Amino acid sequence: MMDENNTVREETATEAPEVAEHDRLQALEAELAEAKAAALYAQAETQNVRRRLEKDAQDARAYAATGFARDMLSVADNLERALQAIPNDLREDERFKSLVVGLEATGRELAGVFERNGITKISSLGEKLDPNRHQAMIELPTADAEPGTIVQEMQAGYMIRDRLLRPALVGVAKAAEQVGA
Repeated sequence: MMDENNTVREETATEAPEVAEHDRLQALEAELAEAKAAALYAQAETQNVRRRLEKDAQDARAYAATGFARDMLSVADNLERALQAIPNDLREDERFKSLVVGLEATGRELAGVFERNGITKISSLGEKLDPNRHQAMIELPTADAEPGTIVQEMQAGYMIRDRLLRPALVGVAKAAEQVGA
């Protein structure tokens, strides 16, 4: 019996270094796999951060003038109101003709500056109300337009590239009320 125990101990002793080495190798391989996964995760996270920063930088460049553009919209509105307020007889009067031409040229230049900077006027009249671009101020009963259609524009709306800069303030058609019904 003693011989059997010695034989088992000798076999275990000779296998032990191989088993220990095998276990150690598996542990190292597991650590390597974890390290590779962590490195891939870190690399992916770095790429995501880089993309996010690039997009933020592009947005900052594209929309940096948003506050200034909003302020300039009131200048454009006032210039347009001034031009509309000039009666036709004064437009034809030689004394005021150069003033009118100068104001119109200023309006065209301002429109050109807006266009170069990605600022566009929102089309409103005759369009369906879009709450992402229009702000309904009043409902007007009318038989001439389908309910929900914009029939009056009180203030022009503007986009800066693909973002709303200022909504158009509009009047929207509603069904005309039946008299005597």
